[in-house]
Amino acid sequence: MSKRSKLILKISLSGLFLALAMVLPFLTGQIPEIGSMLSPMHIPVLICGFICGWQYGLAVGLISPLLRFIMFGMPPFYPVGLAMSFELATYGALSGLLFIMLVKKNLKNIFSIYITLVISMLIGRIVWGVVRYFIAVLDQTMVFTFNAFMAGAFISAWPGIILHLILIPAILIALEKANFLNKLSNVDIKEVELEKQI
Repeated sequence: MSKRSKLILKISLSGLFLALAMVLPFLTGQIPEIGSMLSPMHIPVLICGFICGWQYGLAVGLISPLLRFIMFGMPPFYPVGLAMSFELATYGALSGLLFIMLVKKNLKNIFSIYITLVISMLIGRIVWGVVRYFIAVLDQTMVFTFNAFMAGAFISAWPGIILHLILIPAILIALEKANFLNKLSNVDIKEVELEKQI
């Protein structure tokens, strides 16, 4: 596949992932409590980073919550949507960067996927907490404690974390078997695997 064709495909796929980020939250019935537990917007952003690369993952993650607020009024832009934009941008960027770095280090793809996913989700949640903390510092009407961070990032989000750890690797492994990841990747995954055998 030529560089131009690859670029066009990545832009098209990024548009598709952005559209999925708009639509998937409707599966939770627009109920914020369920949405915050399952985090459906996170799924297409993370997959976009893996498939299209860090630049596209970052862009889709940054835009998704803000565009969804403009279109549907959810999530509320301030402070939820603003913090989510930073969180999802981190997910998209790190999933793209770490996956390629780990593949280059000759880790098996399944391990690369899981390590990338766990680190991206962890750092993304930390970024979310930092942004919420700074918003609370600047806006004296809000309070954001460590307990609120733990509750929002991990305790109430555990169903979504489990869902992402099951669903996203399954999708990526299926795409790899179909040779789709290799076609789009900036690193030729098959070449790396040949180097491992030599």
